[in-house]
Amino acid sequence: MPTPRMQLGAYGEALVANHLQAQGYRIVERNWRCTSGELDIVARQGDEWVFVEVRTRRAQDTNPAIESLTTSKQNRLLTAINTYLETHNLEESSWRVDLAVVALNRRGTCIEVIRDAISW
Repeated sequence: MPTPRMQLGAYGEALVANHLQAQGYRIVERNWRCTSGELDIVARQGDEWVFVEVRTRRAQDTNPAIESLTTSKQNRLLTAINTYLETHNLEESSWRVDLAVVALNRRGTCIEVIRDAISW
């Protein structure tokens, strides 16, 4: 049985997937898993692969969700991305990481997508 935290995360991911599609992204996969971790959304935007990390919080603004992407989480994410690229023979492809943050509160829902969210 999914925990309330898992349900909140799944809800946020569904909202983001719909938002990205409306922005012209093509969703390729959701919740791709490997031994290194999980990729929330794998998408294409033009010729570029986009790995979207979704962070959802019950908060007044998106800051808590942004702050939740710690350095260790970024490192795990990059390891999973490299595994995805290798598994799908995409090592030479153009790609980036976007961070999608969702804030849910009494006033409604706020979704913010931060392009190229991780710098290496």
